[in-house]
Amino acid sequence: MDNYHQETQTTVKFSNLEILNKTLIKIAQFDKDIVVLTADSRISGKIDQFAKYYPKRIVEVGIAEQNLVGVAAGLASCGKKPFVVSQACFLTTRALEQIKVDVAYCENPVRLIGISAGISYGALGATHHAISDFASLRAIPNMRIIAPADNKETEAAILSTLSNSTSVYIRLGKHAVKNIHRDSSRIDINKASVIQRGKDILLLATGETVQICLDAAEELQKYEAIPTVVSIPTIRPLDDVSVLELCKSHKSVVVCEEHSTNGGLGDTIARLLIEHSIVCKFASLGIPDEPICNGCQLDVLANYGISWDGIAKTALAMK
Repeated sequence: MDNYHQETQTTVKFSNLEILNKTLIKIAQFDKDIVVLTADSRISGKIDQFAKYYPKRIVEVGIAEQNLVGVAAGLASCGKKPFVVSQACFLTTRALEQIKVDVAYCENPVRLIGISAGISYGALGATHHAISDFASLRAIPNMRIIAPADNKETEAAILSTLSNSTSVYIRLGKHAVKNIHRDSSRIDINKASVIQRGKDILLLATGETVQICLDAAEELQKYEAIPTVVSIPTIRPLDDVSVLELCKSHKSVVVCEEHSTNGGLGDTIARLLIEHSIVCKFASLGIPDEPICNGCQLDVLANYGISWDGIAKTALAMK
């Protein structure tokens, strides 16, 4: 709780992609095995500065995501520490077979960075949305899945890959975000993190929807409802123990994610509650099972109730 930090409107904000670049530059000077691979995504992935510092440690394969993952798996098998940076919508669909066979089944520790995930690309439409990546990768063995909420969780996620030999998919949004943590050194990226302690209502979120839940919590306080807000950066393996304890102590649980309601965090937690016979009111907010609407990111999310007022409305209806 004391690691919680709400930034002011005047605070300079950075995207998690910018933090990815800064962190890679920092750790690469101490580890010569680190190499970055992109598929024509050097600029969009904010990796251009890394390329300037380490021009011989970046591999550009062009628009060929299958080759991208295959090359990374080969490098990992030779002892290198590859970071694959590519648009989440293409990385987790076009290269899914290579992720399954070359990376996961062969146990090659590749670090997959899915950039501009969720609805980050907004009006570019369904072809550029990544709302099924959790579901696809959860079905593959030997694959950790992380969705950082802010810059601090992003840094902690990147650093965690250096001491873990399991392949990992890290999902990052496109736009600048507020920080909800004071520093990354106090974050256990594998654990659920209570950002705000309340009672009765529990808001569980992953990735950049955590901030939306915090905004919803402010609205709920107007109705004398003080919810507990929790960031769950690691989707797989889920911190079952913490999630169960939190759900047991609250009457209502709302899960929020920038992902399909099929196969994401909501489904994972719902199954966990059923398996452990936890009785509570439950709602899962995400992209419903229908063709997605078009528009800017915030408008699309709001259309499906993933907004400060939409989350507050859902929570109040469960009181």
